[in-house]
Amino acid sequence: MTELKGFIAPLTPTGKSSLVPNMPWYYSGTLLTIEYLTDPENVRAILPADLELADEQPGAVALIWADWQSCSDGGAELLDPIRSQYLEAFVVVRCKHKGITYSRCVAIWVTKDFAIARGVYQGYPKKLGSMYVTRIFNHGKASPRLEAGAKLGASLSASDHRLASAVVTLREPSATNGFVNDHKMLHSRWMPSITPGLGNSLDQLITMGGVDADLGQAWVGDAELVLGDSQWDELNSILPVKEMLAGYYREVGVTFNGGKLVEDRSNPTV
Repeated sequence: MTELKGFIAPLTPTGKSSLVPNMPWYYSGTLLTIEYLTDPENVRAILPADLELADEQPGAVALIWADWQSCSDGGAELLDPIRSQYLEAFVVVRCKHKGITYSRCVAIWVTKDFAIARGVYQGYPKKLGSMYVTRIFNHGKASPRLEAGAKLGASLSASDHRLASAVVTLREPSATNGFVNDHKMLHSRWMPSITPGLGNSLDQLITMGGVDADLGQAWVGDAELVLGDSQWDELNSILPVKEMLAGYYREVGVTFNGGKLVEDRSNPTV
């Protein structure tokens, strides 16, 4: 019998058809981050019952646009860029579990299928969407420079419905890229039983974060943000803006090479 290979289905004798290659996964890109406050009860409502609100600024939310180029060992994807380039927009809150504060992604939209597959593995609630963000280049008149006064725009849509529009005006270099997405992630990996009504075959609480971070200079500025909903996506209705905090921009590089199991409530017998 031929052994089937691959990290994630489809598995084949060569493993070439696997939607996602073996870890580690390398990421290079930019982050446009907008932080704001919503009422803490809105954050509480989007957290599982066994997670608590963060002690400080419990209503803080970050909406982040990421323009990524990613690859696995060897970098073959970089020479076939459709397999390495994608965008995502994701919503992060903070939570506490057994006295430790974590970041937690509660909504995320991406542009590629391999990014969705990685999200299922990592516990990100990824959906397909369409997002754009202003890019900074070093030459020409069709790009802002990384300097005071630079304006960066961003949009997020899903199923042809606009969910977010944003503008960040950079003001000055910053020591940080914000505080909401500044902790290890705490995510839920789950899969309902194939038999209706029998609970979850997979039900895990896991933590993870990037390693080998290679960070550019962060910039902070003023942010404008308009959120929306559609028949199939909730954003403004679940985490509406109460008060704007700030916008940030940073070029980043990071490696993902796995996480750690925190709790396992799976029932593989169902």
